[in-house]
Amino acid sequence: MQPTSHNFPENARGGLADPVLQTALGMARTGFPYRRQQAVARLPEFEALRDQAKDIKNHTLAHLDYYLELYERNVIAAGGQVHWAQTAEDARRAILNICRSVGAKVVTKGKSMVAEEIALNDYLENNGITPVETDLGEYIIQLRHEPPSHIIAPAIHLMKEQVAETFRGAHGHLDPARPLDEAQALCEEARTILRPHFLAADVGITGGNFLVAETGSSIIVTNEGNGDLTQTLPRVHIVISSIEKVVPTLEDTATLLRLLARSATGQEFSSYTTISTGPRRPGDHDGPEQYHVVLLDNGRSELLGGEFQDMLRCLRCSACLNHCPVYAAVGGHAYGWVYPGPMGAVLTPALVGLHEAGHLPNASTFCGRCESVCPVKIPLPKMMRHWREREFASKLSPKTYRSGLGAWAWVAARPGLYHTLAEIGGRMLGWAGKSRGRFRSLPLAAGWTGVRDMPAPQGRSFHSLWAEQQKRRGAA
Repeated sequence: MQPTSHNFPENARGGLADPVLQTALGMARTGFPYRRQQAVARLPEFEALRDQAKDIKNHTLAHLDYYLELYERNVIAAGGQVHWAQTAEDARRAILNICRSVGAKVVTKGKSMVAEEIALNDYLENNGITPVETDLGEYIIQLRHEPPSHIIAPAIHLMKEQVAETFRGAHGHLDPARPLDEAQALCEEARTILRPHFLAADVGITGGNFLVAETGSSIIVTNEGNGDLTQTLPRVHIVISSIEKVVPTLEDTATLLRLLARSATGQEFSSYTTISTGPRRPGDHDGPEQYHVVLLDNGRSELLGGEFQDMLRCLRCSACLNHCPVYAAVGGHAYGWVYPGPMGAVLTPALVGLHEAGHLPNASTFCGRCESVCPVKIPLPKMMRHWREREFASKLSPKTYRSGLGAWAWVAARPGLYHTLAEIGGRMLGWAGKSRGRFRSLPLAAGWTGVRDMPAPQGRSFHSLWAEQQKRRGAA
């Protein structure tokens, strides 16, 4: 997937003007947050688990080399193979070589954001292999030739009428008069279409929510049975995952699992939590003949030890997306790459460069909801500020913005002048907006007033009130 994050302002305006997208987002704004709130309320130790999870991830990142080597040894001991991929091209090539070694023509895929990151589907198709997405949301957007707009709900931007239209266009051999008005009918049709692909696939590719170092296992967490069918029916199972997904022990993984579904969908546990350890062994009734793990770096190791290392704690639960007012207004496609929302605003510049993704750290109100709901307490606003600082230092932000910020800094460094100008400006705006109590438009504030009114200042400034209060306290 080629990034278009540099087009975020235009993408965002398009999203705001799309009535169908706004309807779909409106339905999602309350669902996930409400269910998470209910799930958290039922678990008194939730905050303690967040602290434990943060410690587990921090410990793992501090010793990442050790746990990755331990994981590799245990994968090999279980009969599997590990392929190290420094870049996206390395990962694509490793997967293609495995597919060619068994003469694969059809590949089934479980949902994987890393596969999206390396643009795996296009690569396989260009090399004569047909990839079939088996997660319902991923299958829908594959038919529509669209990227995912959400991490756990890739087709969240669509209404069921659009899905029905897509199915009618793609499944032309079915009765054109069939009813597709209800979600159940759409699910049943997708199941009917996908089932033969599960049986025909030569290779199954899944992601990996967790990689367990002590056992060499990979774990996927899903709400559909497609993940299990993808990794057990074909002759070859390939896991594509990134290096920070490794976890020391199964006990550590259990702690993280108690947080993941509650943070993502408000479930206590997802419908399926599937552990895979190596290929089929003598006596096993099912499972692949070969088990491969492709471990992707793609810039992640460069974050270790720096100001963005905390981002590597991310569980990809989407809680930050689900609670972000910016994401809820513009949708995931506006972010222009695989990872949207607050976590994407931090991770995307690290993976594709600040020149490409410099708009994303600025797409935040800094309300702090993302950090407050993150199951591993990632300081997302703090890291977005770091990116903004780098953007300013590199002179990548618009000249007018840098000039305005420079002027503000000059005034702010002179408190007396700053307080005087703020007092005068506040009184003038208060007088000008006295009749209506708000402004529909203001010079230099079009970004705000273009979509909402600006309240007119009322009363005295905070600085003057604070100074008066301190003066009273001193006198007392």
